[in-house]
Amino acid sequence: MCLELAKQLDPEVKAAAFWLGYELGSGPGTSRVLLTASSSGHLATPPSAPSPEELAARLASLDFDGLDSELMQAALERSVDTARYWQEPDSEDVLAGLPVITAALTSVAEQVMALPDIQWYWQPRRDEQWAIDWRSSHGPAPLPKNPRQTLTDWGRKERAEEIRAAHERPSDPRANWSGTWWSIPHGLVHTVGQVPAALGLVEDSLGWEHATAVPVRGTGRTLEVGTPDDWISLCRRFPFEVTASRRHDWFRATGRHGRWVIPDWEQVAGEWDAVHLSVLGYLSGASRALKVDAETATVIAGWAPDSTIWLTDVARASDFPRQAWHRASHGDRWTEVRPKA
Repeated sequence: MCLELAKQLDPEVKAAAFWLGYELGSGPGTSRVLLTASSSGHLATPPSAPSPEELAARLASLDFDGLDSELMQAALERSVDTARYWQEPDSEDVLAGLPVITAALTSVAEQVMALPDIQWYWQPRRDEQWAIDWRSSHGPAPLPKNPRQTLTDWGRKERAEEIRAAHERPSDPRANWSGTWWSIPHGLVHTVGQVPAALGLVEDSLGWEHATAVPVRGTGRTLEVGTPDDWISLCRRFPFEVTASRRHDWFRATGRHGRWVIPDWEQVAGEWDAVHLSVLGYLSGASRALKVDAETATVIAGWAPDSTIWLTDVARASDFPRQAWHRASHGDRWTEVRPKA
């Protein structure tokens, strides 16, 4: 996210990241393919990429006068939109992970944390929430019901997939195989705290252009995942092994070969009514291998920042009006569709 923000603040950083990105990743021409044209019919020679150290120096001299919450939102959306758990990191992920670049981006992170408009990044779950239905307001579906049965079905399917994967899939993590990669159950009430901000914070988005925001209120015990340690502790207490079913995808995403676990959400529901992942919890923990113990690790995957999973039947649609939202195409700004007078 910090690299995306720096690219918006400085065109030279954007250009340097582009050319370095062409060189990094799995090798030149793999993450990005360079197309050139010349009136002479000869291939144009691409400019030489700057060194990571040169980019780091440019990052150290960034001018933050134009930094605001709108640029922050765009950078956050880009970061979430490019998260992927089924293939190798792209070239700019590799670039941002270089120690010299990570160190240079520290000043960007400090400026971000000083912004007054992003306090919701680390705040706990709000009382007023929104469930997002990715259809127009003419035909939204009701909120999911019977979470206990949903979690029972989830556990049964996950166990069956793990057994089947152990028998049918190769143990070599480099094998060309893909399967389930997310860490959370589907089919439960899933809410967000900020609208329209949350409409652009969706991993593996299908490019929806219509959304209905349903107001939701929920009570009960909420576990806050604000740091990687919060997620790790949850996995230590309620481990659910998913090595065979996640092995290939998560190896490609993280480079780690070993055993994998996620929370056993059926057991978590016996202690917590909801689990909330903050923006900072997402940014500091998602898409990387998090060590649980000497043999196992985990990944926060498929879970959007500032969103809540409701594990018990305590969330209800409130009496406040629903909101209809629309955008022209993927990447455009969401606008509220107000009823005609």
